[in-house]
Amino acid sequence: MPKLRRVVAWFIDFALVVAGASALAVLTFHRVSALVTDVPALAARGGLELLMSRGAFIDASAELGLALWNKSVLYVEQAFVLLILGTFLYQWAALAFTGSTIGKALLGLKVAPVAPVALAAPRRALLRAAVTTTADVAVYALACVLLFEGQFVLSTLVWATAVLFFVGNALPVLSPSRRSLADRLAGTAVTGIEFGRGNRG
Repeated sequence: MPKLRRVVAWFIDFALVVAGASALAVLTFHRVSALVTDVPALAARGGLELLMSRGAFIDASAELGLALWNKSVLYVEQAFVLLILGTFLYQWAALAFTGSTIGKALLGLKVAPVAPVALAAPRRALLRAAVTTTADVAVYALACVLLFEGQFVLSTLVWATAVLFFVGNALPVLSPSRRSLADRLAGTAVTGIEFGRGNRG
């Protein structure tokens, strides 16, 4: 079943993204832990600020806590940016150099141009990688960043947009052409070899 193969291929590729996200989460945890471990140094600086605050102790201590929080949020945001960039580079490099991601290759699938092709191969790979990364990772990452920034309502709206974008990209695969939104924009189709014939995957 070509559609099932494509779904399994997506899960394999997404598992690689999750593995990358897990590695970044561990790295970010250690960065934040190191920041908290450095509290004595920060407290010393905060103590100096308290002495210089001329009695405004609450404001000075609040600034210290806010500085810690802002730094932690910055580390989390950097991790999300690296996740988006890593996902995009993986998709782009796989399509540009082999025409297939690891998941698709394992399932015998390949991304091929659809005639008539208006875009050059590097641009096709770039556009398809951009749409796939946006639908699978980038909009969700933005929703999480907004949540960390305290923008709860906006984060919810972006999260809903992310779900719609993901469904809008994936749902066309169920159509007779079996081409996702990324395929349609890039002028590609996912093909596979089954029983000695080239069929759409």
